Amino acid sequence: MIRADSDDIAASIAFTAVLGVIVVLALPFAGQFLHLSQLQYGVLAGLTVYAVPQVLAATASAGAISVQIGALMKLGRLLMLGPVLFLLALLGGAQATASQDKVRPSQLAPPFILGFLAMIGLRSTGWLAPSVLAVAASAASVLTIMAMAALGVGVDARSVAKAGARVTVVVVASLLALGAISLALISALGLR
Repeated sequence: MIRADSDDIAASIAFTAVLGVIVVLALPFAGQFLHLSQLQYGVLAGLTVYAVPQVLAATASAGAISVQIGALMKLGRLLMLGPVLFLLALLGGAQATASQDKVRPSQLAPPFILGFLAMIGLRSTGWLAPSVLAVAASAASVLTIMAMAALGVGVDARSVAKAGARVTVVVVASLLALGAISLALISALGLR
């Protein structure tokens, strides 16, 4: 959407994977230290952790409520990508029009966002048989494990090291800010 070069994309993915693993391992300790309930911990994990599989991994040890709330919060965050990406595409489209480039429809609404919304709609209708949902749940578990493994295997340590200290500080600061905002929201809403 922002026409980043492949090195920047690789560094972003690597940072997400590396910091995601650190957060998945550290967040349960933070939840215990802060004496968070399952609901509170699910909100914290869902609003802080970068990837859906990482949210599931971070919340698994805290209980079913944490897993469900964490997944719900993370999926809500993912839905917000649609409007943000649309805005970025419009801004990029204005620049592209000025430079005579054509804006592709996939730049305005990425296929993964449309697919995600379609699956939400289909699941919400109640038309799917319980047997189909059971198979989908099993497939989701297997695919989640595969996605976590792929994230780990796909990390190129050189791209993380090459990004430099400034990028690392910004990424860590943004992660800490997400955590602080999440805790403030939990407190402001009086979640128990």
